[in-house]
Amino acid sequence: MAKREYHIYVVELNKRVYTDNWRFRSANPQFNGVLECLYVGMTSKSPKERFQQHKTGAKSKKGYDLSSYYVKKYGTYLRPSLYNHIRPLTTRAEALKMERLLALELRRKRYAVWFN
Repeated sequence: MAKREYHIYVVELNKRVYTDNWRFRSANPQFNGVLECLYVGMTSKSPKERFQQHKTGAKSKKGYDLSSYYVKKYGTYLRPSLYNHIRPLTTRAEALKMERLLALELRRKRYAVWFN
């Protein structure tokens, strides 16, 4: 059985997400409008496959929506330069921790960031 790997990825969002959505705006008081709005996620698929799931509104076998509202509505493209330095992770717990760490690091750099 192949060992599962988890990947961290970053999607650039249209800046309208900041003005259109109060939850996104309130999560990013540090944002000054200069840098981009981003979504940070983790996946056991390739980042490209996961981005496509977001954009097409893919559903799980049980009918759950697999897409993030923010990426589905505002996602423009992947930003590999912001995540390619992160090696694949072997556990979901590690990936969730790394997703959070990267998101908070990007916020410190004054990006507007959403993550789960």
